[in-house]
Amino acid sequence: MKDLSVFKQFAKPSKSIQFKTDGKAVIYTRVSTKEQAENNASLETQLKYCKELALKKGIEVSEYFGGTYESAKSDERKQFQKMLTFVKRRKDIGYIIVYSYDRFSRTGANGAYISDQLKKQGIVTLSATQEVDTSTSAGSFQQNLYYMFSQFDNELRRDKCVSGMKEKIRKGYYIGPLPFGYTNLNPGNGKTPEYIINEQGKLLKKAFLMKANLGLANSEIVRKFKKKGLKITEKSFSKYLRNPFYCGLIISPLLPDEIVIGKQQPLVNQELFLKINNILYTRPDNRVYNSEDEHLPLKSFIKSLECKTPYTGYLVRSKNLYYYKNRRKGSKENRSAKKLHQTFIDFLNDYKLRDEKLVEPLKEIITDKFIELNSESIEDAKRVEADIENLQKRLERLEERFVFEEITKPQYDKFKQKLELEKREFESKKLNFKFNSSNLRKAVDKALDYALNLPSLWESGNIETKRALQYMVFPEGIYYDFKNHRVRTFRVNSIFSAIASISGNMGGNKKENYHKNYDNSLEVESEGFEPSSKQAIMTAFYTLSFCFDFRELAGQKQPTHSLFLIKLQNSIKTLLFLCLLLRYSKTKRRKPRLLKSILLVYLVDRGIILL
Repeated sequence: MKDLSVFKQFAKPSKSIQFKTDGKAVIYTRVSTKEQAENNASLETQLKYCKELALKKGIEVSEYFGGTYESAKSDERKQFQKMLTFVKRRKDIGYIIVYSYDRFSRTGANGAYISDQLKKQGIVTLSATQEVDTSTSAGSFQQNLYYMFSQFDNELRRDKCVSGMKEKIRKGYYIGPLPFGYTNLNPGNGKTPEYIINEQGKLLKKAFLMKANLGLANSEIVRKFKKKGLKITEKSFSKYLRNPFYCGLIISPLLPDEIVIGKQQPLVNQELFLKINNILYTRPDNRVYNSEDEHLPLKSFIKSLECKTPYTGYLVRSKNLYYYKNRRKGSKENRSAKKLHQTFIDFLNDYKLRDEKLVEPLKEIITDKFIELNSESIEDAKRVEADIENLQKRLERLEERFVFEEITKPQYDKFKQKLELEKREFESKKLNFKFNSSNLRKAVDKALDYALNLPSLWESGNIETKRALQYMVFPEGIYYDFKNHRVRTFRVNSIFSAIASISGNMGGNKKENYHKNYDNSLEVESEGFEPSSKQAIMTAFYTLSFCFDFRELAGQKQPTHSLFLIKLQNSIKTLLFLCLLLRYSKTKRRKPRLLKSILLVYLVDRGIILL
C-alpha cells in the first residue's frame, strides 16, 4: 500500500511546546528603588522600547504591568505576581515583553524556572534589548544565562554593599532605621550621621531609670509615661530595654559576636543597662498585680515542704479574711494569711542585722569573700585592661611615626586597622566580665541597709516591694512545714546568709536562745561564705581546740585573750569564724562562755563595742 495517510489516526501526538504565535502580549516594566522611579525617566524608556518591539513583531498589547519600583532580588513582587496570575488565566496571551531579562527577574535559577513554566503554557518571555530565539535549545540556554548573570551581578553588588555597611558599623554608625528616641540631624548618603536624643528619647530615659530604680512592671511604666506623652507599647518598651544601642553600643547581624562602641550619645550608662537586664532575666514575676495579690504576697513564692507544690490563695467573703492553700488536688493545707505572714516576718527576723556596729566589719567580710571568689575574673579583667592600654600606646606610636614620615600612608592604614580590630576585640571581652568591685560594694551597702530593718520593710511595703524583697533574700522561695507551722529555705542570698550567721549569735533574746531554728539554718546552702555545713564548722571548732591545747602544752592552763587574738590577728574574717564556732558550741555545749568571752574581747579590741 503506497498511500499511508490512512494510518495517521495511529500516529502519536506531538509533545513539543506549541507557542501561541498569534497570541497577544503584556508589557512589564520596573525599577528597583523609589528614587529611581521619581528622579529618572527609566520607566518611560523601558515602555518605549517594549512598545517598539511589539509593533515590530506585530503583537497586540493587551495589558501593562509594573510601572513602579520593585526589587527583583525576590520574585514575590506585587505587580510581578499580578502579571503572572493574569497571563495564566488568559488563554489568548502568548508573550511577556520586558526591556531586558534582569527586569523580569534577578533570582537566577528561580527566574529561569518561572520562564520555563510559562513556556510550557505557550507563553514566551521576550526582551526588547536582548533578542533570543527561545524556541531553540541554544536560545533557551542563552536566556537562562542572562538570568544567571543578573543574579551574579546582584550578589556582587550585595558583597560591595555589605562590606561598606560593615565598615560603617565598625566606625560606630548605625545601619538601618534609627532606634526609637533618636534623630539623625545629618541624614543622606555619603554624609556623616549626627545622632541626638529627641524629646521622646528623653521621656524614654526616665522610663529606663524608673525600671532600674523601682523595678516596676513594664505595663505600669508604659501606663505612667503614656500620660506624659511617651508613645510606646508594652511590647516595644520590652524590646528597647534589651537593645544595647541605648547604652552607647551597637550590635548587628552583619558583625556576629562583635560589640562596637557607637558614636551616639548613650541614653543610659552601661551599668544601668546591665542592672535593668539583670532585673528582666532574674526576676521571676514581673506581671501586673491585682487587689487580691496585695493581700497574698506569698502566693506562689511559698511551697509545701511535703510535696513542693506552690501555695495559692483565696478570700472567704463571709469573714472577709484571706487564706493560703496548697494547690495540690486533695490537699487539706489551708492557713490564715495573717498567721502565715507573721510566721514569715519572724523568719525574716533571723536575717535582720541587729546592731549597726556590725555593719562595717560585715562589709569587709562579705566584700573580701566575694572578691576572693571572683579573683580569677578580676585578674582576667586586669590583663584585658593592660592589653587595651598597650594597644592604645601602640596606636599613638604608629600615628607619631606617620606624622614624622617614618612610615608611608598604606603602611599606616594597614597597621592602624589591624591594631584597632585587636583593641575592639579586647574591649568586647572587657564588656563580658560580669564582676565589678564598685557595683559589689554598692550592692553590699544596699543589702546591709535593708538588713537593719528587714521585717518592717516587708510589712510596710506595697506588693511590688514585698515581692522584690522576698526574692532578694530567698531567690528560690521558701517551704512551709504545715504540720509544725514553720518555714524553711534551702537557698539564701549570700549576703543575708552571712548576716544571719553573725546576728543570730550576737543578738539573742531575753532567754539567751541564740539558735532559733538552728537545725533549719544548716540546711541552707550558703554561696557567699564558708563553712556552710556542720562538718565544716566542726572542723573549725577542732582547729580552735588545737590552739587551746597548744597553749596548755606551753605551760598555760587557760589561753589568755591577747595570746589567742595574736594567733588570729589582722583578719576581719575572724569575726565570722568565731560567730560560727559560737553557734556550733552552743548546740554541743562546748565552752560557750569561753568562746563568747573571746569574741567579746575581739570586738572590744576592734573598737566595735565600747565598754
